[in-house]
Amino acid sequence: MSDRLVPRPFVKWAGGKARLAAELAARRPAQPGTYHEPFLGSGALFFRLVRDGCIGPACLSDLNAELIDAYVAIRDHVEAVIALLSQLAYDRSFYYDLRAADPRQLALPERAARTVYLNKTGYNGLYRVNRNGQFNVPFGRHTSPRYCDEANLRAVSGALQGVELACAPFETVLERARPGDWAYFDPPYAPLSVTANFTGYLPNGFSAQDQARLRDVSTALTRRGVSVMISNSDTELIRALYAQPEFTISQVLAHRAINSKGTGRGKIAELVITGQPLPGPGV
Repeated sequence: MSDRLVPRPFVKWAGGKARLAAELAARRPAQPGTYHEPFLGSGALFFRLVRDGCIGPACLSDLNAELIDAYVAIRDHVEAVIALLSQLAYDRSFYYDLRAADPRQLALPERAARTVYLNKTGYNGLYRVNRNGQFNVPFGRHTSPRYCDEANLRAVSGALQGVELACAPFETVLERARPGDWAYFDPPYAPLSVTANFTGYLPNGFSAQDQARLRDVSTALTRRGVSVMISNSDTELIRALYAQPEFTISQVLAHRAINSKGTGRGKIAELVITGQPLPGPGV
């Protein structure tokens, strides 16, 4: 695949794995079946696997409907999305007018163009919603934001052909994954402190109970014969949850690219947890 056609994430996302994608891809199981990614976000690992030519069937999902709509539109209507983005002006007043628009009243390509534009022109590349589920990131300070990257959008569209996309809770991977498949989970991270608890991605956040439910899903998958990989913060909670025979816990240094304070960006220890099916009968 030439550099020109290598797909890259088309949005910036809190917790995105662009800087860790190569290391994560190196941990993929040998000859996996369908690839499942239930916390899709920017899709950095998926696009890395496509670039490396080591991915077959894929099922990508996320609970964020606007994000999944953008993926579907780029997969199925990329030229319409490009045409719309090419007409949008980088202007403060226009930004707030578009931010105030109800995406449910827009056609699918319009919703996708809105999502990409706001992501690329909003403050610090954040995606954040208020308690009512409304996008509320202020206008950013950019010199020349590239929100209409035609070549990459077409490459992304090509990579997504034949890929199943779903707006669904992470637990639904249990309905789709089969023995021999591989599932990668990149959930909202367990907070390192109370003030570090980022809950703006979805109105209800992601609690310790949600982290435990994710562990239970991961355990059920490994016992079914599905290989599992999970990214999360290096905290006592996460280490305790995955202190089970099915899982191996490794520490990596990751670059934190999105933070409201510049001093909060930089390398920080994270965990990569891998679960391999154990010998014996599955459930």
